[in-house]
Amino acid sequence: MPTITPCILHMMSRVRETASDLGIPQVAMITNIDTACPETEKDLKNVYKSRHLQKKIKTFSSDVGIPMNCIYPVKNYSHEINLNDDVDTLILSALKNMINFGDDFVKKKTNV
Repeated sequence: MPTITPCILHMMSRVRETASDLGIPQVAMITNIDTACPETEKDLKNVYKSRHLQKKIKTFSSDVGIPMNCIYPVKNYSHEINLNDDVDTLILSALKNMINFGDDFVKKKTNV
């Protein structure tokens, strides 16, 4: 997993602060989790058991200011040619939560 430079982290933090000031919810996706951790590379179902990934998520959360429960680990389809239920589950779960955050934001802004 490539390291994000301090400059990029600072920029992300500033964007997050501005979005927060506007009431816009913030979420993040951490990608390529299979290359970041041998446990998840062997079995993607270990994503929430991996101490290494939890440490990475916690550090990112602290650096940028996005709560850990709003950071979604996903695996990219980078070498596969067939769909994989475990990969799809992580991606769809993250997407579902992002849509829910967006839907709640729109409802709040339109007072529906």
